Amino acid sequence: MAEDRAAGAGGWPRLRVLDWTDTRDTLHMWTQVVGKIRLAHAPLLNHWWQVTLYVTPRGLTTSAVPYRQGAFDIEFDFVDHLLRIRSSDGGIRTVALEPKPVAAFYAETMDALGGLGIEAPIQARPNEVDPAIPFARDHEHASYDAPAAHLFWRQLLQADRVLGEFRSHFTGKVSPVHFFWGAMDLACTRFSGRPAPPHPGGVPNCGDWVMVEGYSGELASAGFWPGGGAEGAFYAYAYPEPDGYADHPIGPSEAFYSRDEGEFLLPYEVVAAAADPDRMVAEFLHSTYEAAAVRGGWDRAALEDDPRRLDRHR
Repeated sequence: MAEDRAAGAGGWPRLRVLDWTDTRDTLHMWTQVVGKIRLAHAPLLNHWWQVTLYVTPRGLTTSAVPYRQGAFDIEFDFVDHLLRIRSSDGGIRTVALEPKPVAAFYAETMDALGGLGIEAPIQARPNEVDPAIPFARDHEHASYDAPAAHLFWRQLLQADRVLGEFRSHFTGKVSPVHFFWGAMDLACTRFSGRPAPPHPGGVPNCGDWVMVEGYSGELASAGFWPGGGAEGAFYAYAYPEPDGYADHPIGPSEAFYSRDEGEFLLPYEVVAAAADPDRMVAEFLHSTYEAAAVRGGWDRAALEDDPRRLDRHR
């Protein structure tokens, strides 16, 4: 079982990827089921922003999903370890988050929706993984270590907070801080305002047209994912990657450019052990964005501002 071993004064919990890989992979499939339910009913937004999940004080949520003349939401509660489905007509159903195969989670979730009178026709197999086992036949992924899931959510809380502060410095087009269930990462993406060349695609079990829509604008993206390091990693990349991006000076010194991944990485374990984790992540986010903006010739004066510019009026 995972333990909160040395969460520092800043509250950054420690969770080795090797200690919860089976649970991570099962939870990844569960979030895909829930994300696809949102996809079935939410109107298309640019770059697929309508399909994501969001960090909450208890876990991850779809936020309100329109349905007929009302709405519903679905939340992974990693405190009480329940999937909670709420309808605007007052109905509530829950599914226990406990060791069970994806097939059982999928069936129970669909039954719960049906009990609320909600239909959700989805493409019932995962994306961005290989092999892509249909949810109804997936008995391979069946682990759920509740303390590990709780610690992962607490990692997301910290990443969400620091990414949110970073987001506030940008006044151009910028995504919410949101959780993409395809790759299981928390991300925030800034856009230069210029179009990008069509993405080449090639992502496992994901149509190239999906990636073309997702990367239709020139961007600099950053986030956190439970991979890339012993305890996960913060990452940053640019699309299209401008000349000199990989060699642009960035900080902190522990961050590096991965040629294999095509992005900058900062291991989470380095952050959690730092005297000032927030400052370290902020340095990484701002310096890697600068690499994209400087090397890509972004109009920074028109896109950036000080989020404290109105503090004197408070």
